[in-house]
Amino acid sequence: QVQLVESGGGLVQPGGSLRLSCAASGSIFSIVAMGWYRQAPGKQRELVARITSGGYSTYPVDSVKGRFTISRDNAKNTMYLQMNSLKPGDTAVYYCNKDPPYGSWGQGTQVTVSS
Repeated sequence: QVQLVESGGGLVQPGGSLRLSCAASGSIFSIVAMGWYRQAPGKQRELVARITSGGYSTYPVDSVKGRFTISRDNAKNTMYLQMNSLKPGDTAVYYCNKDPPYGSWGQGTQVTVSS
């Protein structure tokens, strides 16, 4: 059972930056595709960035392209999401999971973009 722990969220002003981290337990982290997901109040959870085991990244949500960067360090079983030029519309709880998602979700990390 892989456990996922997200961190790095917080309150930031529009235009600011945050770096989220996802620490994963288990030996299979390095061989699976992973993703960052977010869920805003009243909305469904959506995949905002994904990265293959080899580091190839894609961003299914057009609004984050050019602003968010996903990366991973397989030696540390850790994945990151660098978020720049944050907008109020990025406000959500951010989660990490495999892509496609499998098993239990972590507690997520709250990102609030507000002046």
